[in-house]
Amino acid sequence: MKSIALSFLCVMLMTLPLSAQVNGKKPVMIMGLSRSNPFATASRLPYHAPLFDKIHDDDYKPALEAGLRAQLREIEQIANNPAPPTFVNTLVAMEKSGQLLSRVKYVFSLVTGANTNPVLQKLEEDIAPKLAANQDVIYLNTKLFRRVEKIYQRRSAQTDPESKRLIEYYYKAFVLAGAKLSVPDKTIMKKLNGEEATLSAKYTNRLLNAAKSGAVLITDSSELAGLSRDDMGAFAQNAKSKGLTGKWLISLQNTTQQPVLRSLSVRATRQKIYEASWSRAEKGDSNDTRAIIIRLATIRAQKATLMGFASYAAWKLQDQMAQTPDAVTRFFAQLIPTATAKAKAEAADIQALIDQQNGGFALQPWDWNYYGEQVRKAKYNVDENEIKPYFELSKVLENGVFYAANLLYGLTFKERKDLPVYAPDVRVFEVFDQNKKPLALFYCDYYKRDNKSGGAWMSNLVEQTKLLGTKPVIYNICNFTKPATGQPSLISFDDVTTMFHEFGHGLHGIFANQKYPTLSGTNVARDYVEFPSQFNEHWALYPSVLKHYAIHYKTGQPISQELIDKIKNAGTFNTGYRLTEAIAAASVDMQWHKLTAKDQVENATQFEKDVLHTAGLDLSQVPPRYHSPYFLHIWSNGYAAGYYAYQWTKMLEEDAYAWFEENGGLTRNNGQRFRDMILSKGNTEDYNKMFSSFRGRNADIKSMQQAMGLNGR
Repeated sequence: MKSIALSFLCVMLMTLPLSAQVNGKKPVMIMGLSRSNPFATASRLPYHAPLFDKIHDDDYKPALEAGLRAQLREIEQIANNPAPPTFVNTLVAMEKSGQLLSRVKYVFSLVTGANTNPVLQKLEEDIAPKLAANQDVIYLNTKLFRRVEKIYQRRSAQTDPESKRLIEYYYKAFVLAGAKLSVPDKTIMKKLNGEEATLSAKYTNRLLNAAKSGAVLITDSSELAGLSRDDMGAFAQNAKSKGLTGKWLISLQNTTQQPVLRSLSVRATRQKIYEASWSRAEKGDSNDTRAIIIRLATIRAQKATLMGFASYAAWKLQDQMAQTPDAVTRFFAQLIPTATAKAKAEAADIQALIDQQNGGFALQPWDWNYYGEQVRKAKYNVDENEIKPYFELSKVLENGVFYAANLLYGLTFKERKDLPVYAPDVRVFEVFDQNKKPLALFYCDYYKRDNKSGGAWMSNLVEQTKLLGTKPVIYNICNFTKPATGQPSLISFDDVTTMFHEFGHGLHGIFANQKYPTLSGTNVARDYVEFPSQFNEHWALYPSVLKHYAIHYKTGQPISQELIDKIKNAGTFNTGYRLTEAIAAASVDMQWHKLTAKDQVENATQFEKDVLHTAGLDLSQVPPRYHSPYFLHIWSNGYAAGYYAYQWTKMLEEDAYAWFEENGGLTRNNGQRFRDMILSKGNTEDYNKMFSSFRGRNADIKSMQQAMGLNGR
């Protein structure tokens, strides 16, 4: 996920596998669920694709509740099995459980993130504690844990590496969830888990509403001086759709900075949009999230104390590559001094330009992108408006993203207009392997809607698993501005990078080749899952790929080498800002989750300020990429104590790309090696071992520093 630059997630929550039902099972009534419910049996569409044309809002609640009942019954049968525990009658049985819940939960997660409404939002809040309780019934079940523990004690007898990995995964998952807690402490943990789930769902809905109500309405076109005609048309259409004809409505993305700030020449308008973004969820109204996030941080600290850890971060990082908060601190210590020094130098360049133009004001956050763009033009002669005409969304997707996947991995794609979708702009492609065999389905949904969460992310609708005989159904979600009717969908190079990023996650899911759904595809650690996606960004600028998709929408001419060189030369421009804003957000996340149960936060905004000051990241012109009240990644999307992962995996992907450069670049052989050793492995090996086997050594930060211009070169 691009952050997340999502790119969140980015974003997949790690839960017990809830996989799609196997082909060929006879439709039955399941725990009182009507046969007419579209979730009652596995879809008969290709790849078990969801029946979006038959699914209605009132289908979700009974299906979710029936799925919960069904899985709990299955888990009880496993836990109470009188036969001695074996790998098959316990862990494999668990892998097969929850198939009804899987079908509905995956679809429900998609629509509540990308196409929600008040009915679904209410259900999301109501069902969240029940889903959390379901996980507690599994992972805090004493009888079930005893069976898992006995299998774990005999794991050395297991000869199949993936099966042994599954044993280790389950044992650690049970222990980390609190399986060894006393009965009274388990009761407390269940209560805290339920409250956390409820608040996270409430937070998501408040934030969506805050972004919607925070959209900036412009009534005078002169306030939008500097915007392109296409952008003006898109904002006018956005306003018209709300009954505001003759006005312009600028929706907020879920980041601090907003794309339009790069072009707007009217400073007062820039300030208005920036402040609307920053304050969207802290206005003291029904969409204010500050009390919720303080309570969420407290709950997480209390849970960590129950588990015997000093903080939530210390508890949760055990199964990550970093393993400890101290390792993250040491990692950031290698980046913060050079990142902030570079950001200050960039700020000085921008201030000099403002002074040169007799601006008479000090640089503020809402000025950075506008004047930074001018500095970029002056230094590198790169104009965003000169670049965008070469990036038409469909061409980027089909002649860029897909083309690179073909060159590297031999994949081909065929659009499937016969499959139902959940919104009109969604497209579906069937993915074929190098031997022309069907491999996966890929859904893409790129345009912003008011009922879609901000950011960009990837997830599954169906998991790949040999055990259940299912192939992956993957989706990518983004939030690009939809063009006015009849206009081309031109996107920025940042948006292009986001598309390659999210499809990198998609490839990680598409190439999944595991027997067990728990270990399949992107079900990996947070500080590993962004590695394949960030690595895939490199092909956006690779010469043979770029010239294939970067075609001027009017002239039909491919992008010139001169313009390519300009883009590349400007590649390290503003990296001080981008890295500082990202590390600032990651540091805020880590400190929220290093709180102890005894710590009390009275003011969320002041807490954030104090964190940034202590870390040396309180640069007034460089705010965190995500302000705490709208930091969706950490409060609802599973990145709590894990937002550092984007920079950690930046180290991995730059080092991996350096290997490609050392070994011939973009070739089928190199792509196949990366597929075999990284993309198709899922969570079947130790992450550090997987990386070192591919690279030939442990990860090194030098390639990252060089790529970001942080080594003085």
